[in-house]
Amino acid sequence: MSSGSGANNGHAKEAALYEQQLSKIGEVRAALGQLSGKSALCCSDGSIARYLIARNWDVRKATKMLTKTLKWRSEYKPDEIRWDEISSEAMTGKIYRSDYFDKSGRSILVMRPGCQNTKKSKGQIRYLVYCMENAILNLPAGQDQMVWLIDFAGFSLPNVSLLVTKLTADVLQGHYPERLGVAILYNAPKFFESFWKMASPLLEPKTKNKVKFVYSDRPETDKIMEDLFNLDELECAFGGRSPVTFNINDYAARMREDDKKMPLFWSPENSSLAAEPYRMKNHGSQQCDSGLKTEETPSDMIGETEAASEKSGETDTASEKEDTEAASEEREETETSSEKRGETATESVKEEETATVSEKKGETETGSEKKEETETESSTVKSTSSRGEGIASAGKSGSSSDP
Repeated sequence: MSSGSGANNGHAKEAALYEQQLSKIGEVRAALGQLSGKSALCCSDGSIARYLIARNWDVRKATKMLTKTLKWRSEYKPDEIRWDEISSEAMTGKIYRSDYFDKSGRSILVMRPGCQNTKKSKGQIRYLVYCMENAILNLPAGQDQMVWLIDFAGFSLPNVSLLVTKLTADVLQGHYPERLGVAILYNAPKFFESFWKMASPLLEPKTKNKVKFVYSDRPETDKIMEDLFNLDELECAFGGRSPVTFNINDYAARMREDDKKMPLFWSPENSSLAAEPYRMKNHGSQQCDSGLKTEETPSDMIGETEAASEKSGETDTASEKEDTEAASEEREETETSSEKRGETATESVKEEETATVSEKKGETETGSEKKEETETESSTVKSTSSRGEGIASAGKSGSSSDP
């Protein structure tokens, strides 16, 4: 077979896969029924595709997931959060959007957990949601993902919170699927490895495989930063050459200007949001029921291995018995890779929530997670099959959360 005919065959397969995926997008839209207002804006082809990708193109699961997001957005109203409501959370620069993009045009959220300045998880998560919405607002045309750049300078054991990590994972994976392109954990301390072993089972395989550990004293990891960022724009704290640092007054002014843009962004007049197309190439290696694949794109800088991750996620369907609707939804959203470590993580969350007496919401989640643990143990007795964990190693990437 000539190289020309091989290329034509590849294009034909890709076109066939694309048509199948568009068909599935149509199935989800039909299942959702007639939508209006902001809910309709959330259901463009591009948006529905992100939920399908997060659920391995399972129409039923994606529809259920998107339905929950529409309900969450109508109640939580993330697009209506304004700077003056959450400014106290931002004072130390623990999370902020940089004024530059990565080489793929993705918004960058800089995170410094060592600069944590509040104790209430409710306020911390609301500020995270505000930052997510702001990062999406500022995405250039044709780009739908962001980068998390996490600096561990000043990070210590008191900053560790499995509860906040779980709540963050729930928001990212449940309501912002496929929005995270890559998360850089920069100079994570040695003791963080133990925490990561407990926290990583809370992440879906696709999200976990987007995490990259980078260390300034390891020259071999410098290329990761050079490939992702323009070093003249990147802050010195991350190995770049820009002397610019976080300034709360400047940042507050930027955010207030962005707040003025948000109502228009979510108005029916914003045709670009409602008509966001599905671009198959943006999400690397995609697989539909036919088993056909497209090639991974250069913008997926973390070297994703989607096939392995999706196989791990799909075993969730095989082992799922749906004893009750609630249990089914929990398994679909979390897709916990390792039941034993998931139980350990749950117990850790319970201990932390018990210690935080003032947070009633945390205590309620503890009871819910305890019930989930009991159901997981019961499920273990029924089936000896174990889902592969596929934990990403500290020094290399795998591969979506997108979170």
